[in-house]
Amino acid sequence: MIYFVGAGTGAADLITVRGKRYLEQADVIIYAGSLVNKELLSYAREGCRIYNSAEMTLEEVAAVMQEAERQQKMTVRLHTGDPSIYGAVREQMDLLDDMGIPYESCPGVSACFGAAAALNLEYTLPGISQSLIITRMEGKTKVPPKESIESFAAHQASMAVYLSAGMTEELERRLLAGGYREDTPAAIVYKATWPEEEAYICTVSTLARTAREHHITKTALILVGEVIAHHGYERSRLYAPDYETGFRKKRPGGGEE
Repeated sequence: MIYFVGAGTGAADLITVRGKRYLEQADVIIYAGSLVNKELLSYAREGCRIYNSAEMTLEEVAAVMQEAERQQKMTVRLHTGDPSIYGAVREQMDLLDDMGIPYESCPGVSACFGAAAALNLEYTLPGISQSLIITRMEGKTKVPPKESIESFAAHQASMAVYLSAGMTEELERRLLAGGYREDTPAAIVYKATWPEEEAYICTVSTLARTAREHHITKTALILVGEVIAHHGYERSRLYAPDYETGFRKKRPGGGEE
């Protein structure tokens, strides 16, 4: 059996309990060495075979999985964050399907949530934004034209931009072209939840300058949206005294909408 496991945002103790258990039980671990915190490998049991996929091709990864399955070994494919977001897992699963090898997924904490924690941020403030857009700039992996930064910027929702720290000048230009004001709050979070984490609040018009000043060119998440300012929002109706739920009656004198 192959287990695709999300390693979390960086800190070794932010892997899920289930993911840690799989690491402890694995006979083979294939980890994304360019991004996964190597402290997680300390959970591996003695004798576990460990491979760094940063040095391997897709076919080489699949071959290791196939050989482990032939030997009836348990394999953990350890991906950064949550495997479902920019994890390139579907192509691996398709190969496993072709080989008749079973697999399961174990979710992890994605970088946008580690970045939110670094800033004590809520992406969905009532009256400000009730949506979070997760996207990226185009690099080696193409982005469909209908998913351009400009088209998403037009929504004025909270936005988390992955894999784009080395393109902040172009990102800044596109965010402005899409409709964000120059003074729209933004943030750069470098290596969220790692010991070397850095977080900087800026604006859309100062994104590139902030990245340059702090020498950030990779391993950072860009956040955009009014929610970063933490003000001007409405209180949640869920806890309002005049709001009745299946667990709480309206409070006397709570008022009406």
